[in-house]
Amino acid sequence: MSSKDEKNLKNVMDKIASVEEPRRSVMQRVHSIIVTAAPDLKPRIWYGMPAYATSASAPALVTLRNDERLNLALTEKVPFRAGGGHDGNLMPAAWYFEDVDEATEKRIVEIVRSVAD
Repeated sequence: MSSKDEKNLKNVMDKIASVEEPRRSVMQRVHSIIVTAAPDLKPRIWYGMPAYATSASAPALVTLRNDERLNLALTEKVPFRAGGGHDGNLMPAAWYFEDVDEATEKRIVEIVRSVAD
């Protein structure tokens, strides 16, 4: 891991550490899920949020946001595809959550791998 990657990871971990519980633990878990599911993605800060990109200087593909709700989102840098089915031409780009159960973890892995591959 390069020194820039290490600095970016520290910045992400510091950002997550600044969040109050119980959200801090949830964000730490989601961070771990993301880096395990897509080890080639590099953590970094993107517009003040923990984010994950293909390199330390590339635009972020996935963000982890702490507002009124926790949010996992794809950035505009991801090639979007229409959802199809009952979603028609809508393109899924953000998912809100308060906690992470097994089903949520599985879906986060699917989402992250879909943009990392």
